[in-house]
Amino acid sequence: MRRRGGDGERKAGTSGRDQATLGIEELLHRKPRALSGGQRQRVALGRALVREPQVFLMDEPLSNLDAKLRVQTRSEIKRLQAQIGTTTIYVTHDQVEAMTMGDRVVVMRDGVLAQVGSPRDLYEQPADMFVAGFIGSPSMSFAPVSATTDDHGDVTLSRGDLRLQTRAASGSLPAELVIGVRPKHAREWRDGATLIGPISGRVEYVEMLGRETLVGVAVADGTQLVVDADPDFKHRPGDTIPFGIEHGRIYLFDSKTEKALGRI
Repeated sequence: MRRRGGDGERKAGTSGRDQATLGIEELLHRKPRALSGGQRQRVALGRALVREPQVFLMDEPLSNLDAKLRVQTRSEIKRLQAQIGTTTIYVTHDQVEAMTMGDRVVVMRDGVLAQVGSPRDLYEQPADMFVAGFIGSPSMSFAPVSATTDDHGDVTLSRGDLRLQTRAASGSLPAELVIGVRPKHAREWRDGATLIGPISGRVEYVEMLGRETLVGVAVADGTQLVVDADPDFKHRPGDTIPFGIEHGRIYLFDSKTEKALGRI
């Protein structure tokens, strides 16, 4: 993008490279009414960029684009922002866009600020269940449990047939709480050397996604956890499988306030 002009007059225009970046070269001769919603968004983005403002406010600029073009344009916006260095406030309901494009992410709930931080901070240390469930794809699984601590500091988390035993985090835990588990931290049981468990559950569904296989497993009283399985996972819905959870990767939340209580 560049500005040209003389005698006090400033004119905005786009170079051929800028037009190619936005994918609008073939649209320059068309009238606005002849453009699709996605094409209009790209043209509007170009018009905003050539003004060289101090701050950009982008309100879901990719919402009308198809999936492939959304990914392409997302990377181009990120590249352009790094190139021009203009502060950009990007509003989106898509957590993948927020995580991949934001240096700092602000999560809002009902108009109230829930948490501010880097994408990694929000993923690793969510402030509450809302942030934990919103950030991360696939999303975190939750299960209400009862917690008991013995004289040695070992904690048992239980719900029906579900029982997890591990060392307690610092501080006392309430008797009733909610645990959260990300699929990548729940795996099929092998030797169990690095996992908490085993947990026995019934396979509810299997999602083959190419690079990963996600398995929904019912564990107790309708509670379902999602397990990250190997690509060659052979079980089918209805089968019973053992699995475990990585140490230090069980997130704890207060059942009343939904605030985070740490990890064990």
